[in-house]
Amino acid sequence: AGAHRQVTAEQLRARGNALFQAGDHEAALAAYTEALSLSDAASERAVLHRNRAACYLKLEDYTKAEADATKAIEADGRDVKALFRRSQALQQLGRLDQAISDLQRCASLEPRNKAFQEALRALGSSMHEKMKAMSCTDSKVEQMFRILLDLDEKDADKKQKAAQNLIVLAREEAGAEKIFQSDGVRLLMQLLDTAKADLMLAALRTLVGLCSGHRSRTTAILAELGAPRLAAVLGVEHEQVSLAACNLLHVMFDSLKEGLQKDFRGKEDAVVLDSSRDLKLLIKHLLELLVLEGASAHGRDNALNLLIKVVPRKSPKETNNSLSLWVIDQGLKKILEVGSTVCGSLDSLPVTENSRMSTSVLLSKLYEDLKCDAERENFHRLCEDYVRSWFEGHELPGKLRAIQTVSCLLQGPSDAGNRVLELEGIMDSVLSLCASVCEAHQLVAVEALIHAADKAKRASFITANGVNLLKEIYKHSERDSIRIRALVGLCKLGSAGGTDFSMKQFAEGSTMKLAKQCRKWLCNEAIDAGTRRWAVEGLAYLTFDADVKEEFVEDKAAMQAMFHLAKSEDRSVLYAVASTLVNCTNSYDHEEPDPQMLELAKYAKQHIPEQHPKDKPEFVKRRVRKLLMAGVVSALACMVKSENPALTSSCRELISRVFLALVEEAEDRGGVVAQGGGKALIPLSLEGTEVGQTKAAQALAKITITSNPEMAFPGERIYEVVRPLVSLLHLQRTGLENFEGLMALTNLAGISERLRQKILKERAVPMIEGYMFEEHELIRLAATECMCNMAMSKEVQEMFLAEGSDRLKLMVLYSGEEDEKLRRAASGTLAMLTTLHPPICKRIPQVTVHWLEILQALLLSPSAELQHRGAVVVMNMMAAAREVAEQLIASEMLEILSVLAKDKDKP
Repeated sequence: AGAHRQVTAEQLRARGNALFQAGDHEAALAAYTEALSLSDAASERAVLHRNRAACYLKLEDYTKAEADATKAIEADGRDVKALFRRSQALQQLGRLDQAISDLQRCASLEPRNKAFQEALRALGSSMHEKMKAMSCTDSKVEQMFRILLDLDEKDADKKQKAAQNLIVLAREEAGAEKIFQSDGVRLLMQLLDTAKADLMLAALRTLVGLCSGHRSRTTAILAELGAPRLAAVLGVEHEQVSLAACNLLHVMFDSLKEGLQKDFRGKEDAVVLDSSRDLKLLIKHLLELLVLEGASAHGRDNALNLLIKVVPRKSPKETNNSLSLWVIDQGLKKILEVGSTVCGSLDSLPVTENSRMSTSVLLSKLYEDLKCDAERENFHRLCEDYVRSWFEGHELPGKLRAIQTVSCLLQGPSDAGNRVLELEGIMDSVLSLCASVCEAHQLVAVEALIHAADKAKRASFITANGVNLLKEIYKHSERDSIRIRALVGLCKLGSAGGTDFSMKQFAEGSTMKLAKQCRKWLCNEAIDAGTRRWAVEGLAYLTFDADVKEEFVEDKAAMQAMFHLAKSEDRSVLYAVASTLVNCTNSYDHEEPDPQMLELAKYAKQHIPEQHPKDKPEFVKRRVRKLLMAGVVSALACMVKSENPALTSSCRELISRVFLALVEEAEDRGGVVAQGGGKALIPLSLEGTEVGQTKAAQALAKITITSNPEMAFPGERIYEVVRPLVSLLHLQRTGLENFEGLMALTNLAGISERLRQKILKERAVPMIEGYMFEEHELIRLAATECMCNMAMSKEVQEMFLAEGSDRLKLMVLYSGEEDEKLRRAASGTLAMLTTLHPPICKRIPQVTVHWLEILQALLLSPSAELQHRGAVVVMNMMAAAREVAEQLIASEMLEILSVLAKDKDKP
């Protein structure tokens, strides 16, 4: 048995050697690892460890390479190969002194080996550089802090340069560690305490380098600086400083959550840190900052944005939602304090135009993160208690805050909004305050009414009571700000029929009047942006009507005013802009009514949805052109760039829908790419709703199919396109999406080996193969063409030889199909495979008895392209193996070739 086992380990080692020679280092590693599990002999095991070290070096896993080489050296201290490999690994790990001692040992064992002498020389000089740099870094760090903390130093340039150097140094692991060890945190704290913006920025950006991906340093820095100080810096008036503090806190949260990526072996394993305590401490101070009167408005926004990013679970796969539950218990009331703030009232907290929206998004994310009814019930109870606490016994200001809270909840977790709307007296107060003489009060009430009108549960009640009230306000109010909101309320209530042309709640023509008024307000720069935003909200509803769409795209000034708002600081307008564009491009989902049901409905005199004549394709196409000419792409690209809570998943989906409509016509795609559309689509295709990601991926596919991908997605960007395109191949996607995904991947696979490797890594090949069996001939053809380009990769060629696979058989049979395009793709693949991987030639006669007649038919085809492919395959097969050549010559092949060789028309 022992002898038998020895043979298997031997065989596995030989297989590993062959795979290593062929460049397949992962497979070689697997073979050596299996051999190790079978081998008992110490000498044999040492060789296998040494071989594995070589694999790990190739795979750039230097820690494991060092460990394996060490095991080989422990068995035989004179193993030069193992010593050399360990020195290479140590060098990559930055442990130059140890690398040098291994190399010196190699050189003393083989003094004549020039490679060792060379490596020693190179390493010696880099060691010298490093020593110089380290001593230089020590003095540099002290010098930089000296310059920055010297109050008498008047040279601003010198200070700025020192600050910049410090930030750059902190980005490198060695530099960050150096600053940390040189009492840097205390000195950075001094910089923060100077209260000078430029010095505070330098300190915060340096701290980002120290904390990035390093848990134990983050914990130490947090302990030294203290959460209160960090939260206070977040709340300063200076916008850039507050943003830099926000960035630092985000990095600290990530490091505490992720633990250690930059794990320096052995150094940190002993310290098991409980980060949840630190996380909660930071979050507690963020929640306190929300209600701190002295904190700045954008500091408050930054705190909300941080909570949105770090509290809820990233995906439903994570089961632990304890952080959200803790935040709801500790801080829901504090979050609602921001949401209930009435701008301009006496003791209101300082907020920006984005604060309410951010609060709604945070509430929504917390509510979505709850897992059971009991948790939701607790959330509702806290919201109801909060609203009641203001509504009862606080006179008018309290009622206003209660109503503002309802608005905030309706825009966020609308279930909670509907619950508080049903509390006694709330709705009556809203309706009575709509008629208030005080503009600020009227604003609060009208906005609440509008948000309530959005949620169908209350819509019928509001339609009955609200429409007349809003019409009164719209007709008789002196104030544009109130009229514009009343108008939006009317639009929302009037659009209950959605895209259905025959369900109009207003008399004909009034929709057009309202839209005209909205466009007028939108273009009037004398009105504040917050109010003009509501004009876009109005259009988002009115553009359900095709006549309104047509007039809007004719009004270039209105389109550009809307795009200008989309690029502005106020991000709460994003959703309305995206909705308006979805309506104008008709990129919403069309539900085709079932013809039988239509007949029944007519018979029963039921209402039947109708399509507006101006929503026919030729009108939509013209509208898309007008939008493109007005600069819609750069506005969308700008909307996508904004790192803002208002860019919710549903908002991203709307933008993706618009992009897909913009690239529908091939001739428009170049322009979309030139204005930044290609770049914007990548993030849209990687996160958001499933529908949104798919639409964005399909738009990327359309661009990849008709333009040169290397121009459309320059540099590294082209590799980012692969994953979205592969997602179009999933079975739940439509046939058209599968087809466009395959066509786009075909284009990429033809460009470079690195792209083919990326496609392989995304596990696309089995899916591409699956579509080669598809009934639909266009999809089958696209999959075969894609496989043809993928066959330039060695891994794919190997697949065609795999035992028990029908891949090769299918390609040979497809080369004899009726469909000429399919034959061309399949015979092209055979020509490529037999040229690049000769062993395939021997297999062709084994896969099907029809192989000869298929090849002959190719050579006798009227198409010169097919003849050429057939000739290449036959030539490769003749050269590959004697027995194959004999079979070919014994058939009529020789005669056919003789005739073709004389054909002067086909050189």
